Amino acid sequence: MNALWIAAALLVAGFAGWPVTALVFRLARTIDDRADAATASDEAARRAAEDPSADVTVDTVIPGAVIPGAGQTVDGELTAETGHPTSGVPGIEPPAPTQRILRGGAIIGVLERLGVCLAILTGQPVAIAYIVAIKGLGRFAELKETPVAAERFIIGTLTSMLWAAGIAATVKVLFLG
Repeated sequence: MNALWIAAALLVAGFAGWPVTALVFRLARTIDDRADAATASDEAARRAAEDPSADVTVDTVIPGAVIPGAGQTVDGELTAETGHPTSGVPGIEPPAPTQRILRGGAIIGVLERLGVCLAILTGQPVAIAYIVAIKGLGRFAELKETPVAAERFIIGTLTSMLWAAGIAATVKVLFLG
């Protein structure tokens, strides 16, 4: 029966942790977006207060309306007409992404959660330090170059580890005695 509980704990920790981590990423993005919006509105208010001669106008646009002569529609965001560069300068195209940030993170996350859960279930918490060290060293170059990647790495790692540790501790206390 213990083998069944251990297998169930590994499955739940390893594979059910992905939606939990995705939810935490979404929550972090929402919090960051709200903070950025508040900072932007504070910045705009400060600039307007510093420059009283600035002409500030707000145009009201009906969603789905066509802007005459612009070849664009408004549906929450401006969508550029196809075939024209978005900057309006001929010959300048946005750079194509050359590398995805933190590729393989989902697979590494599953392996990390399995390792953390197994380490706790077997009573080897030192193994968690090895998992974190290996993961950190493997991603060091990417994390050093990209602050956004470093933030995602920390959020994802902590979420995964807390999820796996919680599942393992729960199973160990409730079912494995």
